[in-house]
Amino acid sequence: MGITTFYFLCFFSAVFILYYIIPKRVQWQFLLLVSLIYFLSFGDARMLLYPLASIAAAYWGAKYIEKEKDPKRKKRGLLFALSCNLGVLIVLKYLNLFVYTYNAIATRVQENAQILTLLRFLIPIGVSFYTLSVLSYIFDVYYGTLPAEKNFFKLLLFGIYFPLMISGPIVRYGEMKKSLFEKHSFNYEQVTRGVQRILWGFFKVLVISERMAVIADTVFRHYEQYPGIYIIVAAVCFSFQLYTNFSGSMDIVLGISQTFGIMLPENFKTPFFSKNIQEFWRRWHITLGAWLKDYLFYPLLRTEFFMNLPKKWKERIGKKPAKKITTFLALFILWFCVGLWHGGAWKYIFGSGLLHWFYIVSGELLEPLFKRIRQTLHITDETKWFSAFRMIRTFCLVTIGFLFFNADSLSAGFKMCGSVLTTWNPQILWDGSLLALGLDWVDWIIAILSLLLLWAASCLQQKKSVREWLAERNIAVRWLILYALLFYVILLGKYGPGYNAAEFIYQGF
Repeated sequence: MGITTFYFLCFFSAVFILYYIIPKRVQWQFLLLVSLIYFLSFGDARMLLYPLASIAAAYWGAKYIEKEKDPKRKKRGLLFALSCNLGVLIVLKYLNLFVYTYNAIATRVQENAQILTLLRFLIPIGVSFYTLSVLSYIFDVYYGTLPAEKNFFKLLLFGIYFPLMISGPIVRYGEMKKSLFEKHSFNYEQVTRGVQRILWGFFKVLVISERMAVIADTVFRHYEQYPGIYIIVAAVCFSFQLYTNFSGSMDIVLGISQTFGIMLPENFKTPFFSKNIQEFWRRWHITLGAWLKDYLFYPLLRTEFFMNLPKKWKERIGKKPAKKITTFLALFILWFCVGLWHGGAWKYIFGSGLLHWFYIVSGELLEPLFKRIRQTLHITDETKWFSAFRMIRTFCLVTIGFLFFNADSLSAGFKMCGSVLTTWNPQILWDGSLLALGLDWVDWIIAILSLLLLWAASCLQQKKSVREWLAERNIAVRWLILYALLFYVILLGKYGPGYNAAEFIYQGF
């Protein structure tokens, strides 16, 4: 039951009404029951065993960690809880990475090599999201920044809170605890703002993302037939598809939660306005970046191995280069994990991980050269055309990574990049060839106008909240805008036989 289906809207409407009718003291228990029902709506009831096992391990592990005073025993409790959670995630999502790798090597070494069969598992929805959320709880208890939760069912609700099951965000128990379990009265402003955000999410997903998907899927699935500029167009379309799909689902999730009075952390902040890769990742999937920084990168740098590395290399290459190399090595591990989190295939590890590590490291190493060039040309960071250039450059670099994300395999991604470099066919932009990719001229106009509307809203968001801006309008103007957007979505949303807009790209994560 995906969150853009009619059935989900009925489900949410019933939950919303009952939430404010029932006694406030049982609201969180009601949300737990609803979350269990929602989780089970995705199929086999056995899938519920995965989050139950993960959360049970976190619950008992955290209680053990808090009770024990001996550091060694505390560490054993930590390792137990981490192993139970990471073990499930590795088995479900990453064992096939070894199978893919072995098969790829074996077929290249020997033509008739025996290949391994892929492992098939029932994978629960949102496993990557709830696992990282639960791991953050375990770490926070271990580091003493959070007391262990005494009520198992509260921790269970935190782990499987139903709006988070589709595509996150990755939340932390300390930030969620008060909002999730306190009593909530109906608040007109909160509810209307939540509904507004849900509507904006539907606009992104149904009007823009589904149209962009048609172009991207047509070209990426048959890239041999569509070389050169076709691939550039499809890659750009996929960038917009992924952004509107993922951030649109975030808008729906955060809007739903806000109608209950529960505030979730933001996960996007107009990432395509970023001027470099580091800034892009501070604006894109914010909660994943913050999680990896706090629970992987900084702890990694504090390990004995990484603290001793600069001391070993200082005499050979100097203090500053030694520190840089140490940081680059830690960043390599970080970005490898970022890619691996996105999926158990090398196309993710490269396109969503190591490629971005290469961008960041090469940018750091070449920055002195770039700085001298800017000084020679009298260019400052505030120069408008240069800021626009940096945003376009960052978008292009990110789009290359997205190309690998959507490719059938890592080798297919490299073949498409090669096709772009070896085929020059700009005439397809004006000779009508793009109309043969699945969208007619009406759909193209709707897509372009919708992207311009999204761009205008994003520009406004750089200065202030769009919903705050809307609240400042005259009530007649405000409702006119909202009704116009509602009918825009209803009339121009991409629908069709067998169509299901709920298949969010990140739903399987």
